[in-house]
Amino acid sequence: MSLSELCRRCGLCCDGNLFSHVPLQGSEVEAARRTGLDVVALADGSPAVRQGCTALKDRRCSVYAERPEGCRRYDCRLFNELAGKRVSFEEALAVVAQAHALLSAVERVLGPDTDPRPSSVLERARFADWGEDGGSSSETRAARESAEAFLDRHFHGGPRRFEG
Repeated sequence: MSLSELCRRCGLCCDGNLFSHVPLQGSEVEAARRTGLDVVALADGSPAVRQGCTALKDRRCSVYAERPEGCRRYDCRLFNELAGKRVSFEEALAVVAQAHALLSAVERVLGPDTDPRPSSVLERARFADWGEDGGSSSETRAARESAEAFLDRHFHGGPRRFEG
C-alpha cells in the first residue's frame, strides 16, 4: 500500500488531537478562507488554520489539492517509519487503529460533547482537567495521558505544525 493510503486512513494530524493550529503564509489566507478553513490569528498575530480542521471528512482532507503548505510539509513519525520501511503497512495501520481506540476510550469517559464549538477529544479532556468543578476524574486523566503518550511516541516527530 502507498504512504498516502496510511494518511487517508488516519486523519490524526487534522483532527486536533496532535496539533491545535497549522501556520499559514500570508499569501495562503484568502485561499484557505475560500475553501472554508477556519482561519484564526495566533497570539503573535500570525495567521493559522485551527485544528480540528473543518475540511476533514471521514479522516480525509476535502481540500487536499488546495491544502496549505504547513499541511503539505508535515510527515508524522509513523509516516516516516513506513517510508523508511522500518514498519510494514499492516503494522502502521495497527498503530493508527490503536491511536483511534485510545482516543475513543477518552471520549467514552468524558461523555458526549455538548459544546457547539468543534474541539478535539484531547482538548476536551484537558479542559476537563482545568474545570471549575474540580477537574476530570482520575479515569479521564489516565485515559488522556495514555492517549497523549501513545500519540507522542508514534506520531509526533515531523516538522511541528505549530512552528512557523
